[in-house]
Amino acid sequence: MGAAVSGPPLAGRTVFFPSMTDSGVRAVASAFRSVGIDAEPIPPSDDETLALGGRYSSGEECLPLKVTLGDILKLLAHGKVRPDRMALFMPTADGPCRFGQYGPYIKGVLRELGYGDVLVLSPTCSDGYDGIGEHASELVRASWRAMMGAELLDKLLLRVRPYEKEKGAADAAFKEALSGFCGAVESRGKGTAERMRRLKNGLARGRALLRAVPADFSVPRPLVGVVGEIFCRLNSFSNDDVVRKVEEAGGECWISGVSEWLWYTNAARIRMLKRFRKHLTLEMLGARLKWHLQHRDERELLSVFGDDFRGYEEAEDVNDILELAKPYLLPDGALGEMLLSVGKTVYLHRKGADGVLDINPFSCMNGIVSEAVYPRLSRDCDGLPVRVIYYDGTHADRRYELDIFMDLVREYSARKKTVRVLAPGTGKAATA
Repeated sequence: MGAAVSGPPLAGRTVFFPSMTDSGVRAVASAFRSVGIDAEPIPPSDDETLALGGRYSSGEECLPLKVTLGDILKLLAHGKVRPDRMALFMPTADGPCRFGQYGPYIKGVLRELGYGDVLVLSPTCSDGYDGIGEHASELVRASWRAMMGAELLDKLLLRVRPYEKEKGAADAAFKEALSGFCGAVESRGKGTAERMRRLKNGLARGRALLRAVPADFSVPRPLVGVVGEIFCRLNSFSNDDVVRKVEEAGGECWISGVSEWLWYTNAARIRMLKRFRKHLTLEMLGARLKWHLQHRDERELLSVFGDDFRGYEEAEDVNDILELAKPYLLPDGALGEMLLSVGKTVYLHRKGADGVLDINPFSCMNGIVSEAVYPRLSRDCDGLPVRVIYYDGTHADRRYELDIFMDLVREYSARKKTVRVLAPGTGKAATA
């Protein structure tokens, strides 16, 4: 274990993480605490979040900015933390997305409101999110393992919850599983191998809890893939808990996680180094080594789950997803989530999904571009139902819209040509 972080700029501060996913930020905060950095998720969003975020934004920004800003201001307004004791983890990015301006914009608002002492940490995708100080390599790997483990527990929850016999049983098991895993993340092992062993043990206990939930898998539900803008698709407050609404309508969801975006940023960095002919440089060596280590960690954590995700396997290489997007969007001409959403939709079709929801903030460029190519993509994928839904924070009742979509999903499921591979124990027999 590396030495605890000391000295500026984080000494005496608590790092707060915007809640993209409850499980992910809890696990990553645990990873930061494991190296001596005080860290916490920002408390859950509510109506006050939208009121504060809307008051200090113009209305032209996308919903994730309003939610993130509102959550930060709510925390400060209620005196939960002193500005000079607070650090905000607010990554940034290149490309067409306004996400790249969140950090500078939030800094400006905080200064104007007298909260200029808040430290905003803004690592960027151009450096693979390494720009978080001298302990970057240790934190990046610890955070990757933590986030990946939490994501795998999320994935298993979405496999079990639609089939639970007692409502709430899967959520209760997941809550206990996540707490146990976060405890394993935060515990201080003596070395990399010891820490990995603890993480795997924590995941194994979580897996056992979720697999013990009484469930009936005899009749597989239609499978709906969920893609789109990363914050809006993963933050249940921003998307009105769309995954649960699909489950209530009789479906099962496969949602693209944070790891997909991180793989994309890694691939983008390597592609950029190649473009500038930096093949034989220390930068390229570091990027390749990071890619290798993260793949190895991912495989090791995934091994805990046996064949639980048979039929739900993620692409082995994010470049495979980008390749699937090429007939519709070129990686050199388009950037970011539009590539991932379009490529992942084709991938989900090939895995036998019955429909895809693309979740975006209102006016999101990524959603608008993706929506423009989905009619052609749907025709190429045997008429796969693809629905783009935009959210603006008004919390409109979308049950009617989702019911229509699910009718299309069920109709497609009955006639589709691509047969799903079912996980063991699902359906009367697994199909290939």
